[in-house]
Amino acid sequence: MTHLDLTILVIDENAIRASIIEEGLREAGHTRVTVVHEVNGIARIIETLMPDVIIIDIENPNRDMMEHLFQLTRTVSRPIAMFVDRSDTASIEAAVDAGVSAYIVDGLKKERVKPILDMAVSRFNAFNRLRRELADARSALEERKLVERAKGILMKMRGLSEEEAFALLRQTAMNEKKKMSEIAQSVVTAAGLLM
Repeated sequence: MTHLDLTILVIDENAIRASIIEEGLREAGHTRVTVVHEVNGIARIIETLMPDVIIIDIENPNRDMMEHLFQLTRTVSRPIAMFVDRSDTASIEAAVDAGVSAYIVDGLKKERVKPILDMAVSRFNAFNRLRRELADARSALEERKLVERAKGILMKMRGLSEEEAFALLRQTAMNEKKKMSEIAQSVVTAAGLLM
C-alpha cells in the first residue's frame, strides 16, 4: 500500500478547519478521505471505515473531549495526528501516552498537512517496530529462563551435567519437531506435578 492509497479519517467539529485539512490531503494526492464533524459515535465509524490514519483537529480542546479522544486512540492501533490550537504539558503527555503519533500545536495550514501525515505514519511504524522488537526480546528471555529451569530440573532429577541436560532438551526437541522452549515447559510442568 502506498501512502496515496491510505484511507484517512478526519475528525473535526469545525467545518472550516476540516476543509483546510481535507484540501491539503487532496492536493497531496489523497483521494480516500472521510471527514466527520461529530465526536459522538466515532468508535463505530472507525470500526466501519477501518482508516489507515486518523487526523484529529480540536480548535479549543476541553478536558472531557480530550479524555474521550485519548480513550479512543488507546484502543486504535493506527497512526494518529492531532492538531490543537493551544496545549499544556499534561495534554501533550496524555496524547503521547494515548498513542498519538504527531501532536501539532497552532500549526493548521494546508501545506503542512501532508508532511505531518507522513511523519505520523513513519513515527507510528517506527514505534510499532520497536514494540515488536521489545516483545521478541522479552519472549526470548522468558524462553531462555524456561530452558534454564528445565536444565536444572534434569540435572537434579537425572544426575546430568549442564551440558548433558541441554543436549537432552535439544535432542528431544529435534525428535519431537518442537521448539526447545516447548520441551522445557513440559519438563517444568511435569516436575511441578511430581514434586
